[in-house]
Amino acid sequence: MHVGYTPIFQNPENQLPDSVVYREEVRLAELAEPLGFDSVWGIEHHFTDYTMCPDVVQFLTYMAAKTKKVKLGSSVIVLPWHDPMRIAEQISMLDHLSGGRMILGLGRGLGNVEYSGFRIEQGEGRERFVEYAELLLNGLENGYLEGGEKTQQPRRDIRPLPFKSFKGRSYAAAVSPESMPIMARLGVGLLVIPQKPWEVVKQDFAIYSDVYRKENGAEPPQPFCGGFFFVDKDPGKAEAMAYEWISKYYHTAMKHYEMTHEKFGTHKDYDFYKNVGTYIAKHGMDGAAKDFTDLMPWGTPKQVLEKIDFIREMINPNAIMCNMSYAGMPFDDAERNMKCFAEYVLPELKKWETTPLAEPRELDLKAA
Repeated sequence: MHVGYTPIFQNPENQLPDSVVYREEVRLAELAEPLGFDSVWGIEHHFTDYTMCPDVVQFLTYMAAKTKKVKLGSSVIVLPWHDPMRIAEQISMLDHLSGGRMILGLGRGLGNVEYSGFRIEQGEGRERFVEYAELLLNGLENGYLEGGEKTQQPRRDIRPLPFKSFKGRSYAAAVSPESMPIMARLGVGLLVIPQKPWEVVKQDFAIYSDVYRKENGAEPPQPFCGGFFFVDKDPGKAEAMAYEWISKYYHTAMKHYEMTHEKFGTHKDYDFYKNVGTYIAKHGMDGAAKDFTDLMPWGTPKQVLEKIDFIREMINPNAIMCNMSYAGMPFDDAERNMKCFAEYVLPELKKWETTPLAEPRELDLKAA
């Protein structure tokens, strides 16, 4: 199984100078390769202390220079907030600088604070995502972008020209059931971000898989799965730390996404998220945070392996991306968490047989 590491650069309530958060999160990210992780991921967010990584490609370019072999994944680049032409250039440049190590992850975004901050109507998010994704994915195979009802992109080459195909290494985050067929039609794999019972995620993946087979005439790729991890050989400590810090993370997400605001989930094509507000109203913030924590792989090394195995039974991912430093957790604890996982869990996961990530084929594109 492929195992990645995902720093998220949180600074809840601005407890520390941002410079300290960056120094420590980057230090942990630089440990990923020597500890045996297969990839490092970046998550895009803006304007708040929730996640201070406004430019995923820039972060991954830094990591490309600090590493030799790990893959470099975006989880995700939020397409509606960007010009697809610029994103195509940045992705191609990173892929050249890293020797073809990028894994492309895309999404449409949820935060109103971010949509409004970029002066974009959130109700246009899905429409923009689909158009931009089609332009980008086609452009990375053909070497140029052209068209789009909203974009109206005149034909321009991507320079440097892509030198390896992104087919087989392009994914998209999807949470709502309505997003599943969209990602299948785009021909991308799924990035699963746990937010609801795994049995429901399994049903969603079945919808995606059926549409993928019909649209692409092939079996769908196995998904990538994210999650918040805490590992300790002491089961009591592992449980206490998980319920403290993963629950705190959930509270930071509720704050950033304004989940309890009356307008949450009211924008066009965001109807699914009304259910989140209803769920929180019924169970309370702490109850919802506990349920979120219970979805995650935490515990002793043996317990964590059992929980990942359960996820494998549900959706059969061939890769997991591990968040191990979050919600203001002391960085010494985050490092112990990461190293305990690397020593006791990671070697066992590497023994699990999964479909290897596709090696991208070489392209031979010519500029116009």
